[in-house]
Amino acid sequence: MIKFMVAALWISIATTGAMLYSFQSAQQPEGAAEAEPTAFHGLDYVQTGIISVPVFDHGRVYGYFLARLVFTAEGKRLATLKLPAEALLADQVYTHLYANPEIDFTKRDDLDINAFRESIRAGVNERLGEPLIHEVLVEQIDFLPKDEAGSSKAQPAAAVN
Repeated sequence: MIKFMVAALWISIATTGAMLYSFQSAQQPEGAAEAEPTAFHGLDYVQTGIISVPVFDHGRVYGYFLARLVFTAEGKRLATLKLPAEALLADQVYTHLYANPEIDFTKRDDLDINAFRESIRAGVNERLGEPLIHEVLVEQIDFLPKDEAGSSKAQPAAAVN
């Protein structure tokens, strides 16, 4: 009978010790860095409204550059911003287009989509002083000449693959 009780006590202690060890080893150490966010975990996709930038030619409006963008960023960091990230992105689109007057919107081949996206991402991150925006995706880019502004005949400025 005593052997039976000692064996039961031994099994209980061994089981409890194994459970405590497994719970402690499963927890992440306090000093370990968090995993890098990926497209499937840790990033929020935020869609902007239509960003409309007037294009000037010799002091008059020639047409409107229209863009709808999607950007990826960490949701926790977006929530801490005082200024909405969409406003920063829209301002960066204006800055890029007015800083590059050589872009001819009547020619679809002039707009380098990859350079445009990278310029927007890098500009916002530089302004914030931290890598907040991970990627900028183009949902829609159009150029609307001034004479067609009242109709719905927007012409795509570049083909998005």
